[in-house]
Amino acid sequence: MNVSNVGPYQKFIKRPLDLILSGLALIILSPVLVVVSFFVRINLGSPVLFKQKRPGLNEKIFLMYKFRTMTDARDEKGQLLPDSVRLTKFGKLLRATSLDELPELINIFKGDMSIVGPRPQLVRDMVFMSQEQRRRHSVLPGLTGWAQVNGRNGITWEEKLSLDLEYIHNISFLKDCKIILMTLVKVFKSDGISADGLDTAEDFGDYLLREKKISKYEYQATMEKSKGLLNTKP
Repeated sequence: MNVSNVGPYQKFIKRPLDLILSGLALIILSPVLVVVSFFVRINLGSPVLFKQKRPGLNEKIFLMYKFRTMTDARDEKGQLLPDSVRLTKFGKLLRATSLDELPELINIFKGDMSIVGPRPQLVRDMVFMSQEQRRRHSVLPGLTGWAQVNGRNGITWEEKLSLDLEYIHNISFLKDCKIILMTLVKVFKSDGISADGLDTAEDFGDYLLREKKISKYEYQATMEKSKGLLNTKP
């Protein structure tokens, strides 16, 4: 899954820059992290951090950290209620301001992620991607990326994945700076937080099934593959 024609910036500068900037951000934003942690604990309870397995570089599974935005409300059978029910007004505020993403700075500092790169999607999204689309995992996933500043969750999955592939073939310092600046504008405007008519982003498999691009049998069989991958220790 390696990308050919890796330039000096990507090879020698991007990772050290991620390490320095994420470290500085964790120090500078530590008061914000403490305050948000306090309000998450008050509004949503414990644990404050939401941890989830995501595919990273070369599809290696890692634990991604975010602030919780949902409750653990369940039905009479013990199953979690739909996202739209568990997502509180406070959680929506965290998502709209992207404050829920701040703990990913820890992932960047550890080397699981980069500041800029394709967003780490769910494992159950990855298994529905074509081999070409899965080439997005040939670089570190990012806190923000080219797809995020060109529509985020307000564009189709095909468009999003196409933008990811476009990015991995054109990685440069200037483009990363442009993406970071565009991200700040997007966060300020709260653009593209969710797809039209949905409270949260729609999974890729659900989207393909809804659009009748795959059958129910293909959907169920592929979902079983994702369960196997989720049993992998990060």
